[in-house]
Amino acid sequence: MNRYARQEQLAEVGPAGQRRLRAARVLVVGCGGLGATAIPALAGAGVGHLHLMDPDRVEESNLHRQTLFRQSDIGRSKAVLAAQMAMALNPEVSASTQMARLDAASVIGALKGIDLVVDAADSFAATYVLSDACRDLAVPLISASVLGRSGYVGGFCGGAPSYRAVFPDLPTDCQTCAEAGVLGPVVATLGALQAQMVLSCLLGLAPSPLGQMMQVDLANWRVSSFRFDGAEEVAGHGFVATSQVLPQDRVIELRPAEEATLALPQATRVPARDLSNLPKVAGRTVLACRSGLRAWAAADQLAAAGHRDLVLLAAGDG
Repeated sequence: MNRYARQEQLAEVGPAGQRRLRAARVLVVGCGGLGATAIPALAGAGVGHLHLMDPDRVEESNLHRQTLFRQSDIGRSKAVLAAQMAMALNPEVSASTQMARLDAASVIGALKGIDLVVDAADSFAATYVLSDACRDLAVPLISASVLGRSGYVGGFCGGAPSYRAVFPDLPTDCQTCAEAGVLGPVVATLGALQAQMVLSCLLGLAPSPLGQMMQVDLANWRVSSFRFDGAEEVAGHGFVATSQVLPQDRVIELRPAEEATLALPQATRVPARDLSNLPKVAGRTVLACRSGLRAWAAADQLAAAGHRDLVLLAAGDG
């Protein structure tokens, strides 16, 4: 009896399905709470290669929900630890790591040779960057987000509408777990649903998880779902990385001085209340903030006033 006997026993898997899983190459962006559940599930199921991307190190405040890690792991790379644990769990799979934050400059390289992407970063900017690239390259994207006691998971791109088609407007709430709090089992639930969607997509099961959204509200014990196959694609505001900012770009820093220094030499600090006085220019305007949320709101305001060629820069904590 082999390690996959129980899943191969399913008629929709069988030896042929197991071979499909073994041949798959999956990119997982984020090895925190969602990844802590999704990564072992995918490794255990025999997904052939996992490329794990996360710039962060384990912190004590992570441990209540990132149960892949231990107290002794504090200070160590999440991606490296997750890769080691995946291969220890199943020596038949391989895992590679990239200790870097995914952005508009690195996304195409990260997607090279990848069959499917798991968005477990829980980052507003990373999700849109991934979705735009996966849409253009027809790569399936399984994305999830969790906050408090609720969250959602959906299958995008790869022939289905993109994340941007379903969420074309500014998110109403982009708080992080550090700001709003989260319960560990809720994160594990969404991470497990992500893994299930990944396996279903790789196996080609019907109905496809691509074009499917599930919402999980464990505060009120409700689960709902809907399909969005007919959602129309929209252009929206694109993101750039710091390395993609050109010398001739106009850069508007939206963060106050106490929050961030002016990292780019041509940057000008403009409070959101003063954007209405911003003159129009012929070239590109880069709107910068930490998460991209303030930049998106500013781009909406400027576009309504007739400004063109607006892009967003989610600069992180720097």
